[in-house]
Amino acid sequence: MSLDQNALDSLRIERSEEPDPQSGKPYKWFLIIVLAIALAAAAWVVFRDKAVEVEIATAVAASGSTGTGPAVLNASGYVVARRQATVSSKVTGKVAEVLIEEGMTVKEGQLIARLDDSSEQRTYTLSQRQLDSARAKLDEVNVRLAESERALRRNEQLRADKLVSESVLDASQSEVAATRARLESLRSEVEVAQSTLRVRAQALEDLLVRAPFDGVVVSKDAQPGEMVSPISAGGGFTRTGIATIVDMDSREIEVDVNEAFINRVRDEQRTEAVLDAYPDWTIPSHVINIVPTADRQKATVRVRIGFDALDPRILPDMGVKVSFLDDRNELPNATARASVRLPTSAVIREGDTAYVWRIQGDTIERVAVRTGSERNGQIDVLSGINAGETVVAAPVEGLQEGASVRQKSG
Repeated sequence: MSLDQNALDSLRIERSEEPDPQSGKPYKWFLIIVLAIALAAAAWVVFRDKAVEVEIATAVAASGSTGTGPAVLNASGYVVARRQATVSSKVTGKVAEVLIEEGMTVKEGQLIARLDDSSEQRTYTLSQRQLDSARAKLDEVNVRLAESERALRRNEQLRADKLVSESVLDASQSEVAATRARLESLRSEVEVAQSTLRVRAQALEDLLVRAPFDGVVVSKDAQPGEMVSPISAGGGFTRTGIATIVDMDSREIEVDVNEAFINRVRDEQRTEAVLDAYPDWTIPSHVINIVPTADRQKATVRVRIGFDALDPRILPDMGVKVSFLDDRNELPNATARASVRLPTSAVIREGDTAYVWRIQGDTIERVAVRTGSERNGQIDVLSGINAGETVVAAPVEGLQEGASVRQKSG
């Protein structure tokens, strides 16, 4: 039986050319790289969603810290000058010249103003001439007294020789006595004239206004041409002061402490002062004394606080906040360690233990700290954290050791 060749050809299977095994590799690697990137992005999104958003704060070195114990009491007050004076003249008069300006440093006795002295100068000149006249009369009487005494001696000799009568001798004696009385009267007049001249000189001196002590002029209250008086006179057109001078070496702090907490304050107690104008500057200070009286209206007791060292930035009437420190347990030979400052909210307390969450990279760790005084929402950390390290400023629920965190945006 013969086979149909065409039928056999139709049953033949056509095999294609074998593919090159190296031709598909670039495409496969491209797919792998794309897949890896996608997986990494997905993992980053997943882990990012798990990271906790927190506020962070950086520890700042607390310059000027005393290194003492925590604050037992906080109070507010003002910088005051214990020695301050509004300088006026001793007499009422018109200002001729003012020799000072605000901010000028003056010395005790320095001339700061001069009143018009035209009238007093004329009176002084008159008194000087009256003194000169009294002295001239005194000189004249001295000459007459000498002449009278010589005449008396001659008449006494002549009377002894019985050459003159007794009445002539009596007249000579009376003349000498009268001249001596006149001389004493004129001496008294000279003394009165001298005293009057001194009074007039003092009146001229009173027209010169001088600084009562070393200090700084903080207020200039009068100008040339205005009337000044040591008392209120002349209505609103008369000044009672020319300038206000402050002894800057007498600056201190006065605070009013609630009488319920005055038992936490004692003499020579260590304190820390922070001026409202310089909130990052801690000024070492100490209690001078407790004023032994209370204000029944405010139920407060005034406490005087002295600066350990004065600084030109400390100005009278500046607002200040004071922290009274518990330094009774401080070791006398202990060396003060420079502390750092953090927001008070960053410190978590559990009983007697205090700690913060320190940020290391993207994770956090719990660090025990020892704290000091608190003020203005800030707290001194004496150990555990160094300056420049970052911590969680406001810990939230769910923070754990090693947890991932990220800074809260905005």
